Amino acid sequence: MTVINLDAIEKLAANFFASDQSDARRIFHGRGHLFPGLEHVCIDWFRPLVLITAHAEIDDIEGLTEILLRADELKQIRTIVLQNRFERSAPARTIYGEAAGPLVANEGSLRFDVHPGTQQNTGLFLDMRCLRGWLLENSLDANVLNLFAYTCSLSVAALAGGARSVTNVDMSKTSIKWGEANHTLNRQDLRYVQSVPHNLFKSWGKMKQFGRYDIVVIDPPMRQRGSFDSAKNYGAVMKKLHGLCAPGAKVIATINSPFLSSDYLQELFEKHNPEGAYLGEMAVAPEFKDKYPQRGLNICLFEMPDFGNRSVS
Repeated sequence: MTVINLDAIEKLAANFFASDQSDARRIFHGRGHLFPGLEHVCIDWFRPLVLITAHAEIDDIEGLTEILLRADELKQIRTIVLQNRFERSAPARTIYGEAAGPLVANEGSLRFDVHPGTQQNTGLFLDMRCLRGWLLENSLDANVLNLFAYTCSLSVAALAGGARSVTNVDMSKTSIKWGEANHTLNRQDLRYVQSVPHNLFKSWGKMKQFGRYDIVVIDPPMRQRGSFDSAKNYGAVMKKLHGLCAPGAKVIATINSPFLSSDYLQELFEKHNPEGAYLGEMAVAPEFKDKYPQRGLNICLFEMPDFGNRSVS
């Protein structure tokens, strides 16, 4: 194994833990390719737990642990968990402190049930923080459709921002139930939450039952076995927007692939909704800065035409 230089992590961790940190955040984003030799390391904060995610073996995990504890002048860290994403089933182990179960993560006024290290994903994608902020500011009185909702953090933000209703669509019943728990955690009335725990492509009629949508969020995985492939199926979703959207609706579409970029989303939207408009890219959380931004998370904002809708075919 090659010895790697941990100075960059030490500097960022010291700066991060110099003040009280109540909100969930990424501390170090090696996957952004800005720190040579550390591309396989990411470090996240879910108070009071640090989650180290390794995409390849970390040769000096003891040194990395010491750096984090030394940086923690205010003694905020109780637990450090290492998760090896390069191993089958992404196993995790506690390498410092007490074993931790599910936690409640804060993000401003929002709260989320997270499970660091217990499965491949924690339940909250920290790089979507700015989109949740946008929904907080732009959802007043909106009917919101959240496709590939996962644990419904975006719908939580929309309701907190004054949305009149949200519809969460995800083929995983477990994720939808987790999302309902997140709504409840934020004291949101589930009467304004519609849950559709089914395959997207078999649910168009169900979605139409809940009215025309003022905001549609399309946030798919790059590939979901037996359900969705961004390279093959994204266009089929774009094609359905006319039958789902209210006039002038905002559409937020994301892509997170080294092979597909925001240009891909723009081309698909223009092909299927030529009367609509591309409004630009939305910000990704700044701590996820990437040397090659087109290869990372891209969030595009579109606007549907401000006239009559076509029926879903």
